[in-house]
Amino acid sequence: MKTPAKKKYLKEPVRHLDFTSFDARPIVEAMDGMSFSAREVARAAGLLNAMIRDPDCSIILTIAGSAGAAGCLRVFADMLRYRMADAVVATGAAVVDMDFFEALGFRHYQGSAQADDRELRAGYVDRIYDTYIDEEELQACDRAVKEVADRLGSGIYSSRGFIREMGRYLTTRARKQGSLVQTAFELEVPVFCPAFSDSSAGFGLVLHQTERPEAHVSIDSVRDFRELTRLKIEAHTTGLFMVGGGVPKNFAQDTVVCAEVLGHRVPMHKYAVQITVADVRDGACSSSTLKEAGSWGKVDTGQEQMVYAEATTVLPLIASAVYHREDWKKREPRRFSRLFD
Repeated sequence: MKTPAKKKYLKEPVRHLDFTSFDARPIVEAMDGMSFSAREVARAAGLLNAMIRDPDCSIILTIAGSAGAAGCLRVFADMLRYRMADAVVATGAAVVDMDFFEALGFRHYQGSAQADDRELRAGYVDRIYDTYIDEEELQACDRAVKEVADRLGSGIYSSRGFIREMGRYLTTRARKQGSLVQTAFELEVPVFCPAFSDSSAGFGLVLHQTERPEAHVSIDSVRDFRELTRLKIEAHTTGLFMVGGGVPKNFAQDTVVCAEVLGHRVPMHKYAVQITVADVRDGACSSSTLKEAGSWGKVDTGQEQMVYAEATTVLPLIASAVYHREDWKKREPRRFSRLFD
């Protein structure tokens, strides 16, 4: 329902950046001769490229926050397409409310952080800082998730297994091609959402379970942890490229400890990059810097880099610089989804 208020606010769609369309190598290489965040960005690009060049290294991309809604959805999908990531751990919002949502043909819109939120609510427009979403379209996304669940019938799934079915659904139902969910399905890249219900997935599954109280789909987050730990055991040597922090960061890091609990000797994550604006001094930064994670046996020190910057400003530079170095062309895809067939 396009109310006057909705028409007023939902005018200018967010345009998703294509990092292949420009070559960021000159600026990133120049930043290596600078200090502060500039040198952090250059070193992060170097470490991601080192992960790609290391034939033994498998790369886990973690995503938290709203960079996808703000214009980075194509960046994340293209990182899979150009072999910069072999598995994804993300928030439910990043995968469902942003990526799957746009794959269904809906959009995010440029807005203002100074908008009248009461007026937005009256028009059923939701706000993410200076970005708008049509709440009615989000509810249509909820119902699409329910439709995926209804097709599966009853059973217990990991989020990874359910997201694979979302990708299968998009092969015939997508109105926008190239989403992360569909790309991951087609390239056999597993996507994990340890807090899956904290998103449109949760609303859709509540609808599904309410209609089918005796026989329905359930998501098992413990199975998620077990499956991702199995991936770490099989991969052995791993690198982390983390956008934001939160549950995805900790979930991916904790696989080393979980493998040890299960009696497997696996190395700490050999490489790690985290892009964040959080401060560690108040217990934020998802509890720790990457160096601190070394004390927990999660991340090896020496090939790690914290980048203290807002992700939309630096992620495209890093991805573009690595893409144009072209080492990804020699890299074999891992196809880790086959582990769970």
